[in-house]
Amino acid sequence: MNQHTLSMRLERVAAHVPAGARLADIGSDHGYLPVALMRRGAISAAVAGEVALTPFRAAQRTVRENDLEQRITVRMASGLAAIEPGDGITAISICGMGGETIRDILEAGKAQLSGRERLILQPNGGEQPLRQWLMQHDYRIVTEELLRENRFYYEIIVAERDGPVAYSPEELYFGPLQMLGRSQVFLSKWQHILRHKQQTLTSFAQARQAVPEEKVQETAQQAKWISELLSQA
Repeated sequence: MNQHTLSMRLERVAAHVPAGARLADIGSDHGYLPVALMRRGAISAAVAGEVALTPFRAAQRTVRENDLEQRITVRMASGLAAIEPGDGITAISICGMGGETIRDILEAGKAQLSGRERLILQPNGGEQPLRQWLMQHDYRIVTEELLRENRFYYEIIVAERDGPVAYSPEELYFGPLQMLGRSQVFLSKWQHILRHKQQTLTSFAQARQAVPEEKVQETAQQAKWISELLSQA
């Protein structure tokens, strides 16, 4: 993967960035996403934010080698602190981290959010607490996508602030739009997870030390939800 050829995962993230956006890519790593979008003429400006020195320097190098220093600003900062008021950001991408980490970045950086940006989020697990945060902060999920790449399942959640929204516990767990679409990759993912949940419940029952009842009940509830979801296929 490089600025010319993005991974399938990042290509799908790129597809949800509005044309002409001013993008903040948080945790930009090598800066491939904003550089690829700028090279294609798909965005008008970008900020690449990185908290660690090595990827920060890598992003600087990618931007410099593509002669895009005037269009893409690389900043070393934690989370949304990479965004400054004069940037006029209209889209924020945060990819390749756990959902809880993305949630914590959004929570810590609330002051940097105008509420007019599109959020394009690609969590590696932990989607439920991330959706919970979005709902609690009046963000409606406008698009959800699930893909499988290199044996891993990746979810993309696109959200925009749209006044109060309410999702059921099941919608927060599965994704409200994923539940409606019921793609083959979606069903395959949850068949895989159901097997894992059932194995976990069996191991709980056989455990020599008592497993907290709350943990048993939570896992059993999730297994029940998945079974019901799949029975509707």
